[in-house]
Amino acid sequence: MRARPASPAAARVPALEIRRLTKSFGAVRALDDVSLVVESGTVHCVLGENGAGKSTLCHLIGGSLAPDTGTLRLYGKPYAPRRPADALAAEIAMVHQHFSLVPTLTVGENLRLLRLPDLARRVDRVADEYGLTLDLGARVADLPVGVRQRVEIVKALLREPRLLLLDEPTGVLDPVGTEALLKTCRRIADRGGAVVLITHKLGEVARTGDTATVLRGGRVAGGGPLAELPAERLVPLMIGRSADSLDPALSGTIGLTELTELTELTELTGSSMSKTPQAPADRPGPSALRVHALTVRGTDGTHALDGASLEVGHGEIVGVAGVEGNGQSELLAVLGGSRAPDEGTVAVGDTDITRATPRQRTDAGLGVVPEDRHHDGCVPALSVAANLFLGRLGQFRRAGLFLDRRAMRRAADGVLTAHDIRAEGPDTPMSALSGGNQQKVVLARELALDPLVCLAAAQPTRGLDVGAVHAVHSRMREAAARGAGVLVVSSELDELLALCDRVVVAYRGRLSAPVDPHEPAARERIGRLMLGAAAEDSARASAPTVAAPTLTAPADPATPADPAPPTEAITPPTPPTA
Repeated sequence: MRARPASPAAARVPALEIRRLTKSFGAVRALDDVSLVVESGTVHCVLGENGAGKSTLCHLIGGSLAPDTGTLRLYGKPYAPRRPADALAAEIAMVHQHFSLVPTLTVGENLRLLRLPDLARRVDRVADEYGLTLDLGARVADLPVGVRQRVEIVKALLREPRLLLLDEPTGVLDPVGTEALLKTCRRIADRGGAVVLITHKLGEVARTGDTATVLRGGRVAGGGPLAELPAERLVPLMIGRSADSLDPALSGTIGLTELTELTELTELTGSSMSKTPQAPADRPGPSALRVHALTVRGTDGTHALDGASLEVGHGEIVGVAGVEGNGQSELLAVLGGSRAPDEGTVAVGDTDITRATPRQRTDAGLGVVPEDRHHDGCVPALSVAANLFLGRLGQFRRAGLFLDRRAMRRAADGVLTAHDIRAEGPDTPMSALSGGNQQKVVLARELALDPLVCLAAAQPTRGLDVGAVHAVHSRMREAAARGAGVLVVSSELDELLALCDRVVVAYRGRLSAPVDPHEPAARERIGRLMLGAAAEDSARASAPTVAAPTLTAPADPATPADPAPPTEAITPPTPPTA
């Protein structure tokens, strides 16, 4: 973002004015008479539940959608984009919720598609000014989602925009990446630019925002200077009910990670964050999930997973903490079947699924919520109903041939209501849902497995609003209460501390010995393990606790599908070269 000296008169002109904006999709009114003003030199936060209209507003500003009624003004002049190119010409850049990168190309090749002059100089400047460094030679398909998001942010900053739109940009970032992005937003505003930050995390709003607008049901529910809007006033505006109706464990997932903020939330809810430890269900036979000596090597011989062992009991919730890139993604890829291990075994109950097909894993009772819900967890072109019953379409067939779509719609309607999934109906394309509602669909599908022996979920509340997070936590606790094992991989430490019976830490492909989240110094101990303190000794000590299992093969002897091509373990990004 280049600095722009402004005259006193120009400084008084708002960066963006939106007046009475309305947008409908069929019978659904996504935005209804929305007005707001974004001042120059500010970070303007737009808050709301999933499906409140936040992303639609961003798309209208960015030119990928046209409003039904209403007007926009950009720096005092009429602004009516009809395509994204119009927004780029007006010096507006947008970071979308879903990535626009070409996965088969390298980072550098994706950046060159922008056709910007002096690209090397611009990349160096973004690295120097904002600390956003990239490995230009890395292939995008091999990168964790958090690093891909960093590439998207750099792409936007390379255009040196006057107005930057960020649609849920921290949903796939770890805490370090989130903090770096928030500092970037603050620097842009301090240099005279303007940022519209779409988010649901109140901690992010408090740390970097100047003004907020809250959307609920497509309408403006309130807003104003954040100095006058504390969290206890924002939460009711967002969800339509008071904060004391929510689980105090939500403090981490809505971003209130500082001790003072946690204290304020605890006082607000009138209860403690701590959860009564739950012993695993007394069930005979093997554990719900056993991972033994799992090793995954990259093409260069490095270990993405290095002899990782883990056990999840029936009725138990186990968390995996760690800075992104330490093997968590590979662990979930192995569990889901998209990555084959080089060594080790994986078992669900008494069934060895190490080389099983996705269908055999499902039949064994393993539900998997992948890290990238849009790319790996759903089929965007299919309907919500079809995505809800992927792998179970047989139960809706008539005479073994024809699909009873009416019965499938009825069943899907019940799921939409039970999980509060905001969609026009079961026939709505999955691509038309907000990111948070897509996540709800994926989670609802996996929780509905019968039997559900174990649920493995990566970032299960990523991109969800505070009310939806409360619902997801409740669903996972209900699954554990019914005897299922639950494995949660999350970058939200507060979420793991409040939700889990045990927490292990991933560091350089190894898993630490479990930490009791209820012990007084649990947060500090996990933090040290995440940074590598005693991680290797802890992992070695924990490895023998999971014996090599004696297992039966899946009942279906079908040949497993070929595993996905191996990807290299991601190392910390290196500074770009010209």
